[in-house]
Amino acid sequence: MKINFSKYFKISNILSVIFFAVSILFILFKGLNYGIDFKGGTLFEIQTNKNISTLNIRDILKNLQLGDVNVKNFGEKGNFLIKVEQTDNKQTIPLIKKNLLENLSDEVNFRRVEKVGPKVSSELLKSGIISICLALFAMLFYIWIRFEWQFSLGSIIALFHDVVITLGIFSLLSIEINLSIVAAVLTIVGYSMNDTVVIYDRIRENLSKYNRVNITEISDISINETLSRTLITSVTTLLALFSIFILGGEILKGFSFAMIVGVFIGTYSSIFIASPVLKYLKVTSKTLEKKEDNIVP
Repeated sequence: MKINFSKYFKISNILSVIFFAVSILFILFKGLNYGIDFKGGTLFEIQTNKNISTLNIRDILKNLQLGDVNVKNFGEKGNFLIKVEQTDNKQTIPLIKKNLLENLSDEVNFRRVEKVGPKVSSELLKSGIISICLALFAMLFYIWIRFEWQFSLGSIIALFHDVVITLGIFSLLSIEINLSIVAAVLTIVGYSMNDTVVIYDRIRENLSKYNRVNITEISDISINETLSRTLITSVTTLLALFSIFILGGEILKGFSFAMIVGVFIGTYSSIFIASPVLKYLKVTSKTLEKKEDNIVP
C-alpha cells in the first residue's frame, strides 16, 4: 500500500516551524538546566542500609546552607546521588560527610565524591558546544561531497530541527543537561543523518530512473520504498532505549530519554522535513546531470 506522504508535507512543515520557534524561545528565555558537569559543584554517591528516603537526606542537609541540593535514588534500594551546587567553602565536603554520618548512625558508605570547579565546568560546556558544531559541519561536508548542495542543505536543516527541538523539550521539562546528554545529542545527529541519507540516496536513484516525474512524486515513491527499513530500524532502537529508560536506573534516564525523543524526531524529520526541502529548492533530474557534467574525468 502506497502512502501519500506529500499530502501532509505542508501541515507538517507548519507544525515544525511552530515547534522549532517555541523551542528557541524556551532555550533563550527559560534556559537549560545545566548539571554539575557544566556549572560546577560536588557529587556524592552514597550507599546506606538504613531505611531512608530522598526527603530524609534533604532534611539532613537543608540547614547547612549549601544552596541547591539535588538528591536522587538510583539502582538498588539505599543507593543515592547527592548533587550540591558550586560553593567556595573548602569545608563543604567534610561538613556533608560529617552530617550524614551523624544522622545515619555511621551506616553510610561514600562510594564516590567528585568536585567540578567553575573553570573546568565552563571548559566542558565550551567543548560540548564545539563538538556538536563540528559534528554538524562534518555532516554538511560529507553530504555536500556525496550529494548535490540542495541535499546537503536539506540534511542540515533537518539536523538543526532535531537538535533544537530536543533541547527545547529538555528546557520545557527542566531536565538536567550533562555530558551524557551531549553524547546523546551527538548520537541523535548521526542517527538522523543516517535516516536522511537512506531516503536521499533512493530519491537520487529514482530521479535518474523517472526523469519526467516531479520531485514531489519522486519523494513519495522513495519514502514508501524505504519506509519498512526506516520503521524497523526505529522500532528496534526504541525497544532497546525504552528498556534502558525503565531498567537502567536514574543515571541513564537522561541519556535514554534524550535518545528516545531524538529517534522519534529524527524519523519524523527525515520524512517530513528533509524530503520537502528538495521540493522548495526545485530539485529535478537536471540537478544530477549538472553535477555529473562538472565532474572532470
